[in-house]
Amino acid sequence: MVKHTPTSVVTIERFIIEQERQFPEATGELSGILYDVALAAKMIANKVRSAGLADILGAEGTENVQGEAQQKLDVIANDIIVKAMDHGGRLCAMASEEEPDIIQIPDGFKCGKYVLTFDPLDGSSNIDVNVPVGTIFSVMRKITRGTRGEMEDMLQPGRRQVAAGYIIYGSSTMLVYTTGQGAHGFTLDPSIGEFLLSHPNIRIPDTGKYLSVNDSYEQVWDENVKSLMRRYRGLEGDRKPLNVRYVGSLVADFHRNLLGGGVFAYPANAKSPRGKLRLLYEASPLAFVVEQAGGAASDGRQRILDIEPTELHQRTPLFIGSKDEVELATQMLAAGALVGAG
Repeated sequence: MVKHTPTSVVTIERFIIEQERQFPEATGELSGILYDVALAAKMIANKVRSAGLADILGAEGTENVQGEAQQKLDVIANDIIVKAMDHGGRLCAMASEEEPDIIQIPDGFKCGKYVLTFDPLDGSSNIDVNVPVGTIFSVMRKITRGTRGEMEDMLQPGRRQVAAGYIIYGSSTMLVYTTGQGAHGFTLDPSIGEFLLSHPNIRIPDTGKYLSVNDSYEQVWDENVKSLMRRYRGLEGDRKPLNVRYVGSLVADFHRNLLGGGVFAYPANAKSPRGKLRLLYEASPLAFVVEQAGGAASDGRQRILDIEPTELHQRTPLFIGSKDEVELATQMLAAGALVGAG
């Protein structure tokens, strides 16, 4: 394993190679997928940096499969990822939050043994006001027998992920990923165009400092959720209150809480009884990352990584971050659900 010291320069490629060497049976295909993701991230970062100078701000005038208005950068980021990933011979299919169906590998290109799911530009509605946005991705092994990817390959529980991560385009561009060997962060050095290891073996504090939640939905939360939020704020019980910090870009809120400790909460509510965030493109990948960093992720009743997906664009409630805060949510909401059922 690469030893990171204040004077070392460890590129993401070097780091991935060193990790791969721990597994003599590795073919290098997964490493290739991660290289391609890093390349796409550089290209998207360049577009985000120049968004105010080029005509790529604002709405595209179309809607995605969820009925949400697409931003121009949503479409650009989606195209960049697809074109960066479809020809390498490592994937058999992809799925994007912005596309209604599976994205097949074009004819003439080799199909591989992995599938990729991704949210090309999380928080894109904030791009016009210069708020950090991000990309989220997940990699799973193909489980069907055919050459091409099928729906069954996509609808796997998060515990079967072999890699997942996110890129945050903020004051600096940072890529955080895991292959089940811890969570590691790399910062893009624009002067050399390389992601350099900056945050090896990230560990999230067990107890949180921050609460990230859109409390404008309080009027449509059920009483169990309201009670949980009062507990987080120190208004009930004997807990120290969490500081409320909410950006509105999932990647930005998650990243701050991962490094500083905290919980991001998007509960189910009367308007969205199944939750709002997407299981395959947002919740599962970030759950894999946070668990590898010592944290937890739940839908309020069960571990996110144990949910069996039934739809490509399935939504879920999400409580993710420091272990103590997520466990409190699961305890209070699951107990409340049992009382309600009784």
